[in-house]
Amino acid sequence: MNLRNLLAMLVLCALWLTAQAQAPAPVPVQVFLGVLNSNPQAASASLARIRKGWRDAYTAPLLELAGFVPVLSVQVEVMAQLERVTGLRSGGDLNALYEWLWARDPGAYTDYGEFKAALYEQVDPRFREYFDKQRKTIIRLDEIRWGGVWRDGIPPLKNPKMLPAKQATYLADDNIVFGVAIDGDVRAYPKRILAWHEMVKDRIAGRELNGVYCTLCGSMILYDATVKGVHHELGTSGFLYRSNKLMYDHATKSLWSTLGGEPVVGPLVGKGIELQTLRVVTTTWGAWKKRHPGTTVLALDTGHQRDYDEGAAYRDYFATDRLMFGVPKLDTRLPNKAEVLALRSPGKPADPLAIAADFLAANRVYHDRVGAQAFVVLTDASGANRVYESANLRFSSWDGDADVRDSSGKSWKLSEDRLTGPGGTSLKRLPAHRAFWFGWYAAYPATRLVK
Repeated sequence: MNLRNLLAMLVLCALWLTAQAQAPAPVPVQVFLGVLNSNPQAASASLARIRKGWRDAYTAPLLELAGFVPVLSVQVEVMAQLERVTGLRSGGDLNALYEWLWARDPGAYTDYGEFKAALYEQVDPRFREYFDKQRKTIIRLDEIRWGGVWRDGIPPLKNPKMLPAKQATYLADDNIVFGVAIDGDVRAYPKRILAWHEMVKDRIAGRELNGVYCTLCGSMILYDATVKGVHHELGTSGFLYRSNKLMYDHATKSLWSTLGGEPVVGPLVGKGIELQTLRVVTTTWGAWKKRHPGTTVLALDTGHQRDYDEGAAYRDYFATDRLMFGVPKLDTRLPNKAEVLALRSPGKPADPLAIAADFLAANRVYHDRVGAQAFVVLTDASGANRVYESANLRFSSWDGDADVRDSSGKSWKLSEDRLTGPGGTSLKRLPAHRAFWFGWYAAYPATRLVK
C-alpha cells in the first residue's frame, strides 16, 4: 500500500470515528415504553425523543407499540410517524405496515429482545421469559406477534376423557375429526373441540404424545414430545410466527415452531432437537368409526365451558379467505385457506411439498416423491389422505377401503400403519398433515406445489 492510499484510509477512519462519536445513543427501552404513558404530554415527549434520534431499526418496536397506545391523540402521532417512514397510507391497518417491514431489513434495534420482554410482561408477567438479548433465535423477532391471549390462555387438554364410539352421540357423521391409530390404540379428536384448545397432550399406546392444532393455519400435527430420552412438556405460548402458533416448553421457556417441531428462540436453539412427526388423518366421524368401530373419541366433558357445536369456533375466520394476522408474502396459485396435504423430507425440510386437497380428491391414487422418498397418496371418499412409501412399485387402483392393487394386479391390504402385500411385504405409512395453503407457504416459501 502506497503512502497516498494509507493517508486516505486514515482520513476515512477518522471521519467514521467522528461520526460515531456524534451519533446519538440508541433510544432506551424505557423511552419506547413511555409512549404507552396515559399522560398525553409525557407520551408525546417520549415519541418526540424517538423521532429526534430516528433510526430505521426503530420501525419494528414502534409498530409493535402501536396496538397498545392508550391515548387516541398519541395513537394518531404514532401512526403518522410510521406512515412517514414507510410511505404508506395504511388507514390504521397494522398488517400492511408489518408486511412493509418484513419485506425489508431495517437493522436490529440493539435492545429489541429486552423491549419485547418489557412490553409483553405488562400483558402476562410470564412473557418476559421468552425474550431477552441473550436468547438465541433463528427467526426474526419482529415476525413474532402476540396472538391476543396470555400463556396457555388457549388451554391445552391433558389426558382428556375419552368415550367409546357408541357413546359419542354428540357427533354427526359429517363432523371433522383427526384420527390417530398407533399400535392398536385408536382415537379420534373432533375439530370442533380442538379448535378451542389447539393442543391435546395424551398418552397413546403408552407414549406421551402431543396433537397440535393451529386454527389459524389449519394444521393438525401429532408429535412425540420425547427426544433422546428427554420429554419436553409443551404449551401454547400466546405468540405467533407467520400466523402459525408458537409453542413453548415448560423447562427452558424456549419458543417452538408448530410446523417445524423445533425450537426457534431460546436456550434449546441449535441443540439438534426436532420432534418426531407421527401419523394423523383428517377425515369425517362417519368414515373413521366405520373403519375403526372400536375407536374412542374425545368427550364433551373437557373441564372447560365452550360452545363445542360443529363450526362454532372461529366461524367468521373460516367463512372468508381473509387472514387475521399478516404474513410476509402470499402466493395466489391457490386461495389463502385452500387445504393442502403437506410433506417434508425426513429429518430436514430440504424439499417441502404441498399437494392441493382438491387435486387429491380427483386423483385418488397419486404417486410422487419428496426428497429421496417415493410415496403414494391414497384418498378415500371422505377426503382423507393417507401417504405410504411406494419403493419401486406403482399402484393403479384402490377400492376406498382396504384393497389396493399395484400395476401388476397384485392385491395389497391397507391399514393405518402400512400397506401389506404378497408374502407379507410391507410399505410403511409416512407422516403428512393438512394445512391452509397460505400458512404452509409462509413457513416454506420454497415449497413445491401440485394442484
